[in-house]
Amino acid sequence: MEGGAFPSDQYALETQVKLHGLDPDDAIVELVPRAGEHTLRTEDIIAKINELGESLCTIIMGGINYYTGQVYDMAAITQAGHAVGAMVGFDLAHAAGNIPLHLHDWDVDFACWCTYKYLNSGPGGVAGAFVHERYADRPDLLRLAGWWGHDAAARFQMRKGFQPSRGAEGWQLSNGAVLTLAVHEAGLAMHEAAGGMEPLRRKSELLTGYLEFLITRLDLPASRLEIITPRDPAQRGCQLSLLVHQNGRDLFEHLMAVGVIGDWREPNVIRLAPVPLYNTFEDVYRVGEVLAQWASQ
Repeated sequence: MEGGAFPSDQYALETQVKLHGLDPDDAIVELVPRAGEHTLRTEDIIAKINELGESLCTIIMGGINYYTGQVYDMAAITQAGHAVGAMVGFDLAHAAGNIPLHLHDWDVDFACWCTYKYLNSGPGGVAGAFVHERYADRPDLLRLAGWWGHDAAARFQMRKGFQPSRGAEGWQLSNGAVLTLAVHEAGLAMHEAAGGMEPLRRKSELLTGYLEFLITRLDLPASRLEIITPRDPAQRGCQLSLLVHQNGRDLFEHLMAVGVIGDWREPNVIRLAPVPLYNTFEDVYRVGEVLAQWASQ
């Protein structure tokens, strides 16, 4: 997994490893950027996979790193993982609704995501899961089973013995909450009305590129502010992570006070994400104005 992954991913892997009687410090291999760099190079990820070889059991990474905003090459990682016999899965919490995803075509084994970020379903909204169709008819696969994953045709017979539903449904644990599902349905309808991911992605690249342009033209020294998200649009979603070396928290609170809603991540990163579904170029221009005023102080 990537070093500094979102805490929920770290906790999930730590506890899963302990459940099998293993030491997380020994069993979990974390990937870290090269010295002086903020993001992982794909060639370094592949090299580590090849180095671990047949000792590697599972690869679980974020599709987009929550801190830096880097989009990982999921197709290349999956291919390399399969070449050494590993299972490959991704946490797509920051990717679902943000970038185009082709999990089946990339041959990904499994993935999961929340829907309250770019899919607009609200905090605590229903989660999503992908399981490759090669596992659709594999009731022999061990899992932590739940009642809602049982074969729907026999579910209400209330009998002992788990019979998984076909496909990803067989990994469900409980029935979804109707109210949160209704909000999720409304969020998906808005995405569909906007034309789906293709036009949203085109606008996203323009919005984020415009924000990058406005920040770059401030010509601030790296000792004061850095954009640590990759400059290549193909390697990022709509997010730019600003590493603020001086008084970062003060800048964040100033942005919030004037109506620029960003996100603070310890120790000194501000995440700004112009979301194409509801943010405008005027919004981005306004952010540029506020940052310019701050930079001139």
